[in-house]
Amino acid sequence: MAASGKPSKPKRSPEPPPGPESEDDAALFRAAIGPVRELPAVPAPPTATKPAPVPSMARRDEEDARSEFQRALDASFLEAGDAMRYRRDEVPPRVLRRLGQGDYAAQDELDLHHADSAQAEALLRRFLKEARDAGIGCVRVIHGKGLHGDSRVPVLKNLVDRLLRQRADVLAFHSAPAAQGGNGAVLVLLKPR
Repeated sequence: MAASGKPSKPKRSPEPPPGPESEDDAALFRAAIGPVRELPAVPAPPTATKPAPVPSMARRDEEDARSEFQRALDASFLEAGDAMRYRRDEVPPRVLRRLGQGDYAAQDELDLHHADSAQAEALLRRFLKEARDAGIGCVRVIHGKGLHGDSRVPVLKNLVDRLLRQRADVLAFHSAPAAQGGNGAVLVLLKPR
């Protein structure tokens, strides 16, 4: 303690003025530790595989289109007495009229009686492909009138109608005239190969 009664502050030593040595501490450190041995390279850690990108917008559009298509199908079921008729835009209306009158001779036929929906669809797809490959232009598909089913809707008739409308190789179809099966059969015009 000093004579005045106040504690005296310890004296600090003055800091050295910055010199060239303190400016390059890294060089001093390297000089102090000497030569350095480099470690072998470590392989990079494996990266997790990235999941494939999901086209969510395209999937949503496709689901919307399917549901809209299904609604259209559900809304327009054919009944037992309804005639089936359809033509592509490039087919003149008179061709459809002549098809309905039986003016085109069926060169082959498929009978779908006693087939369930899955069997009928597979049989019809194969039959149409084979007919087109054979160069056949007109076929008859017998689907029945649907009078003996459990529901009021003729299942096979609606299945045939839906499938024929979807196929690019079908130009037109019309329920057969009464002598060829009436509303229980359909005549189909196929695109030439």
